[in-house]
Amino acid sequence: MRTYRPGQIKPSEITNQDIWLKRRQLIKAGMAAGAGLLLGGASGLAAAVYAGPGKNQKIALLKESDYGAGMEPTRYKSITTYNNFYELGYGKRAPAENADALKTRPWSVKVSGECARPGVMDIEDIMKLDQEERIYRFRCVEAWSMVVPWVGIPLGSFLKRFEPGSKAKYVEFETLYDPERMPGQRREVIDWPYREGLRIDEAMHPLALLATGLYGEVLPGQNGAPLRLVVPWKYGFKSIKSIVSIRFTEEQPINTWNAIAGDEYGFFANVNPKVPHPRWSQRRHRVLGRGIFGSKEDTLLFNGYAEDVASLYSGMDLRKNF
Repeated sequence: MRTYRPGQIKPSEITNQDIWLKRRQLIKAGMAAGAGLLLGGASGLAAAVYAGPGKNQKIALLKESDYGAGMEPTRYKSITTYNNFYELGYGKRAPAENADALKTRPWSVKVSGECARPGVMDIEDIMKLDQEERIYRFRCVEAWSMVVPWVGIPLGSFLKRFEPGSKAKYVEFETLYDPERMPGQRREVIDWPYREGLRIDEAMHPLALLATGLYGEVLPGQNGAPLRLVVPWKYGFKSIKSIVSIRFTEEQPINTWNAIAGDEYGFFANVNPKVPHPRWSQRRHRVLGRGIFGSKEDTLLFNGYAEDVASLYSGMDLRKNF
């Protein structure tokens, strides 16, 4: 895995997000007008609020979460032009440049393993599970960070539909393998397909999210369309993209970067400034979108979500279980 470098995004390239920053006033105005307006779908209030970030389909019936309240979202163009998604290319800009190759319809997700109701669910049905989609503003940390206004479905509520059994100790995720739609897979850089895993209690935590969109629109290809994992208290490589398979397992599953370099990338991947990467410190990180090179901030334990998630790891040696 290459060492992360500062972003090369010029200030002149940043998309103006004035419409997004005024969203609270518009949402309040819409609520005052009554629920009937909200039910108008993308042609009504939702279209007025979320017109602007990009070219993707708007998501209607959004309800903003308290998670991340007070955090200023990273600009849309920064989020969508500075990405790690090897399946679509190996530079930070490559995923955006190659995103058109990723066709996300039709798309389905298979759920299997230690559960009473295994099955296959279409992406359109997944997006309809909650009539009120939720915006979550999460800070995602690697050697750089951003605050992303994700739209998605709580992972735990999705998984419960398949009735995991007592042997379901972990949840395994797998990315699409299709070199035609994912040109980066034509090179044997890793053992495709990409795989990730969570402990079942981590997966059921309300902060864990199956993201279907960002900035009020469906996910762009470079950000993991049409469905990706978001676990905001963990490092970014944990957030597997373009998911096609979810499996409940009794044994700890393989996760790709841990298999490639286990001394550098642990299974848990919890943000911890006291556990340095062998090739760089993790005490500080760059914030994407703040100037050409990004300003630096102190890295917080569990990415600032310690109050919410520290109990999951009570009694564990966080240096050993990194």
